[in-house]
Amino acid sequence: MSSSLDQLKASGTVVVTDTGEFESIAKYKPQDATTNPSLILAAANKPQYAELIDRAVKFAIDSSISNYNNNKSTASKAARSLSSLFNFRNSNRDSEDEVNISEITKLALDRLLVEFGTEILKIVPGRVSTEVDARLSFDKEATIKKALELIQLYEDNGIGRERILIKIAATWEGIQAAKELESRYDIHCNLTLLFSFVQAVACAEAEVTLISPFVGRILDWYKDNTGNDYSDSSKDPGVLSVKRIFQYYKRYGYSTIVMGASFRNTGEIKYLTGCDYLTISPKILEELSNSNEKFEKYLDFAKIQQEEEEIDPKVSFINNESSFRFELNEDQMSTEKLSEGVRKFSKDCTTLSNLIESKIKLSLSRLNKL
Repeated sequence: MSSSLDQLKASGTVVVTDTGEFESIAKYKPQDATTNPSLILAAANKPQYAELIDRAVKFAIDSSISNYNNNKSTASKAARSLSSLFNFRNSNRDSEDEVNISEITKLALDRLLVEFGTEILKIVPGRVSTEVDARLSFDKEATIKKALELIQLYEDNGIGRERILIKIAATWEGIQAAKELESRYDIHCNLTLLFSFVQAVACAEAEVTLISPFVGRILDWYKDNTGNDYSDSSKDPGVLSVKRIFQYYKRYGYSTIVMGASFRNTGEIKYLTGCDYLTISPKILEELSNSNEKFEKYLDFAKIQQEEEEIDPKVSFINNESSFRFELNEDQMSTEKLSEGVRKFSKDCTTLSNLIESKIKLSLSRLNKL
């Protein structure tokens, strides 16, 4: 009998791997890959990925020196470009000859995400999801600007935008940013940290390419707040949430892809077999590849229609911010998990930025001694 992983693929579900450690990807033959700040931070702390950080740091320093020189009108001013970098300014520039280290760090962080994504795309035939800095989750314009910068870095690296999904938190501002990126710039978006039906509806109306409802984190909240262990994965609240969204999208003809994410066990995946996409960690992919448990196509809209399961009536939130915020606020689990997720990803972005900044300062100190 074929493995559970092979059965999952045979059901029509596109298997995606959820990791920053691209060395672990190839054996499972996924179509796409997803990353997030936490996964990149975990990978960046491993010695085998040190070269990617070094490349990102060098790129940012070289770019800053080049931009500085291009902005100078005389050779004598250009000659001072390196010495200005050694001032290690972290606030606004006090003069035109001082370069802000924080700006170099931001560029190096973006480049590091692109370095990981580029390596992953050498392995997967499809797309990679690269996440916008979570600290921008409540700023529409800054999110759009950052997405454009990431796409430009990819294109400068020879990767077309059709192979990139820009990952954005499914806040009100994030959804509105994604709507504009999709319609105006032809940039495909993956809306993440999605815990509620309200978020899913707004994303579909925004015509985003893909959403990532978080199965395991929903389960975590209900286990912590109800005392139920949900040993029957068919009753898992995270599974039921994805099923509800999947049915709604298919019933009303939305093209947005539903990609279940954040799994705690293979049982959750079993009962989401047939979902458009599932993004799965290497650990659970390994369990699935070593298992021969039977996986049926549980998410089959034709079958669901025949069974006359109740599906939500069509609603709208995309042009009603107050209604969106109120309905999300009424959902305690979703409100808490969205807030927690943004905080955690933001913290990991800050930690990764600090790591990169220290390497930039070390590199500049070494250059100064030459």
